[in-house]
Amino acid sequence: MNPILNLARPDILSLQPYQHAAWEPTLERMHANEMPWRAEGDRTEAGLNRYPEPQPDVLIHHLAKLYGVAPKNVLAGRGSDEGIDLLVRAFCRAGIDNVLICPPTFGMYKVSARIQGAGVIEVPLVKERGFELDVQAVLAACRENVKLVFVCTPNNPTGNLLDRASIELLCAQLSNKALVVVDEAYIEFAGVPSMAQDLERFPNLVILRTLSKAYALAGARCGALLADEDIVGLLARVITPYALPTQTIDSVLNFTDEAHVAESKQRIELILSERARLAGRLATLPLIRQVWPSNSNFILVDCMDADAVLRATIEAGLIIRDPRSQPGLSTCLRISVGTPEQNDRLVHGVARASGAAA
Repeated sequence: MNPILNLARPDILSLQPYQHAAWEPTLERMHANEMPWRAEGDRTEAGLNRYPEPQPDVLIHHLAKLYGVAPKNVLAGRGSDEGIDLLVRAFCRAGIDNVLICPPTFGMYKVSARIQGAGVIEVPLVKERGFELDVQAVLAACRENVKLVFVCTPNNPTGNLLDRASIELLCAQLSNKALVVVDEAYIEFAGVPSMAQDLERFPNLVILRTLSKAYALAGARCGALLADEDIVGLLARVITPYALPTQTIDSVLNFTDEAHVAESKQRIELILSERARLAGRLATLPLIRQVWPSNSNFILVDCMDADAVLRATIEAGLIIRDPRSQPGLSTCLRISVGTPEQNDRLVHGVARASGAAA
């Protein structure tokens, strides 16, 4: 057994999981209290009248191939959010254990911890060094009851890659002390390999992946947690019995086949080209103080007047993200890279508000 499981909640380790209806596709189903007929017009592969297979074998193998790991290292869930929630629930005792985050970063780490009653320790990224991970400060803050360390790379909302060697150091130094959870939701836009190849090196490493971004499947709600098989097995006890709807399973298999993977790569190239063009044009406008470098499908801009920029984008028929409540981002806005037409409209709108030519 992976010794990292000693960090899990004892009651989860001893939990008898829900016994869902047995999955035996060679037999006709009269055991799960389902309706024996499909709804008129139901064209799904398995039928919406039937409960979906928990952790469908075909989906798990498909995701494993997509992410370059063994099927035993994959847990499928509803986006990355479910993986975050499962980790906090399985490893953190309310009022006792903590998670560590590095703000400004994705907000669900803190939300999931608060819902569970876990404490949140914050070690900010170093803004003066391009929102760099302060690895020594993280290690110093990892006291006995820090069970999970969340790092997001490329980071949301700053867009920068975190130093891989620093993350590897965290994994090594926190071996048997804490799980290091690396959120790679935007890794496809960064042009660097996933840390999933390091799962065997670091038994305390967990990777979060999602189909919401690069594969244009945000509405399908499917993500994958990649980890040592013992961690996957533990979290499988906690996940709801039929977590993934039949339509989600069908959508993932249909829209991440070979042709759609090729389509995704082409679209990513366009996003990267538009990211550079959008960043360059925004950097010339008087209302924009700084455009931060990005390895993702969005850019972070520091504004002279963020409210004026927000008003300008609304007048242009567009909505962008306001992350100013996060540490170090009091004058910043986050802009997702859109179509060339949307990007042009945004630049022209901000330029008009600036009293400048686009």
